[in-house]
Amino acid sequence: MEIQEIKQRFGIIGNSPLLNRAINIANQVAPTDISVLITGESGSGKEVFSHIIHQMSPRKHGAFIAVNCGAIPEGTIDSELFGHEKGAYTGAVGERKGYFETVNGGTIFLDEIAEMPLGTQARLLRVLESGQYIKVGSSKVEKTNVRVIAATNVDVYDAVKSGKFREDLYYRLNTVPLKIPPLRDRKEDVYLLFRKFTSDFTDKYRTPPIQLDEEAQQVLVNYSWPGNVRQLKNMAEQLAVLERDRIITGQTLLTYIPHEASGRNLPMRLDNQPKEDFSERDILYKVLFDMKRDMVELKKLVADIIEHGGVSANYANHSQTINQLYRDIELPGNPEAQFTLQQPVNTNNNGGNNTGNDAYNITHEAEEVEESLSLIEKESDLIRKALKKHKGKRKLAANELGISERTLYRKIKELNL
Repeated sequence: MEIQEIKQRFGIIGNSPLLNRAINIANQVAPTDISVLITGESGSGKEVFSHIIHQMSPRKHGAFIAVNCGAIPEGTIDSELFGHEKGAYTGAVGERKGYFETVNGGTIFLDEIAEMPLGTQARLLRVLESGQYIKVGSSKVEKTNVRVIAATNVDVYDAVKSGKFREDLYYRLNTVPLKIPPLRDRKEDVYLLFRKFTSDFTDKYRTPPIQLDEEAQQVLVNYSWPGNVRQLKNMAEQLAVLERDRIITGQTLLTYIPHEASGRNLPMRLDNQPKEDFSERDILYKVLFDMKRDMVELKKLVADIIEHGGVSANYANHSQTINQLYRDIELPGNPEAQFTLQQPVNTNNNGGNNTGNDAYNITHEAEEVEESLSLIEKESDLIRKALKKHKGKRKLAANELGISERTLYRKIKELNL
């Protein structure tokens, strides 16, 4: 079956290469009886892939059961999985069939396998290797024919090294590893998923459709989604029910992001976070490059004046242009230093005035004036100028400043512009 057909059948949305690769692996391994270990963060959709493998296998007409190993107490998990005899322990008033007996011929999905106790791991290993198990309180060996699909949101190999997970069971389960990508690695799919969820919930609760403005879309895509698809779905449901204004802004969307996680996961820096960002450096480089360009233009202008002479007609204009350039440029070490073009009058032996190339002297007048050297003020000034030039259009202003639109948006919030 083609990947697109699988997506349609199981309701999978997205075109991320990592997602497509995971679907392709599930498709290839499904017809076999090989054990599969699905790894991925909580909420990334591991159980969906267990259904894909089961439904596309020869066992699709058999039973399927999902068991959360972390949710079953250690004292009863053996009984849940393998069953028990009457009187096997206090409270065992009758015989009980375990999951491996009731799902015989089908598939059992063991979620959070890393939470399984070591004693139960030994029993599971025997089932995987020989298909045999013994009920709690019994001495009779039972047989089962069950395919095992396991899943975990932790690094099982780290658990092996720390002695919390059996190494032989790890290699037995990990015959075919299947890694589900987190939502932050599927940025191209985030908006598609959000639209699907909001459409479903607005239909369910009979509320008007929801739309995101450009700012909100940026926040949505750049948030790291620690809860993955589950968190995105929950947020979509909240917006569909709670928001009266159906055009969602970036600021509105931020109110639905948990505060305790926002400083760690948002694409923008908050005041209580380390100020590690390269946007200040980018802006400073732009200022320096602009200064260098102005200096080059000034040198050309002075050289042209000296080369061609002709002070009477052009002197005033050239002098004014040079002085204006230096008013606009802050020179390193002395921000208020200015160059003034003067025309000295030298009397030659014939009593005439010398107006040749030697008639121009450039004098450097330095004036000590206290001025703020704050980089924040310079940033604010540059951002205001860029926004004014482009009439408030942030995308054009960000291109002019040589930074990303997301960085510009953050700087506007930081500087209260």
